[in-house]
Amino acid sequence: MLDAPLIAFQQSVTLRLAAVAEGPVGREQLVDEVTGALKIDAVEAHGVIDELIAALPLAPDEVPGVRITDAGRELHGRTSGETAPVTGRIYDGIPAEDLAVAGRVLSLITERADDEPAALAE
Repeated sequence: MLDAPLIAFQQSVTLRLAAVAEGPVGREQLVDEVTGALKIDAVEAHGVIDELIAALPLAPDEVPGVRITDAGRELHGRTSGETAPVTGRIYDGIPAEDLAVAGRVLSLITERADDEPAALAE
């Protein structure tokens, strides 16, 4: 069990996306990734990014970009370390082939769900 919530879920996902980027990331690119991952609107994604900038895990970088700070990398490492045992237990014993099939199916379902608003608008 986690000792205490280190950051909110939306912040954690956003921080992870910044952490895995290779260097600074354009703010709009990060917003697009956050909206896709969390299924939230762009205004809310900008708000989460602003929260992380105010708390110092992210910093503005060459407008209009953002970068993860040393404090952000440390926080990301700590939260990843705290969740790793839980994740390990969840996936333990599931064959890699089954995980691959499940990943492909979930990706297809997500893609179709993402396309649905446009189809409804037609």
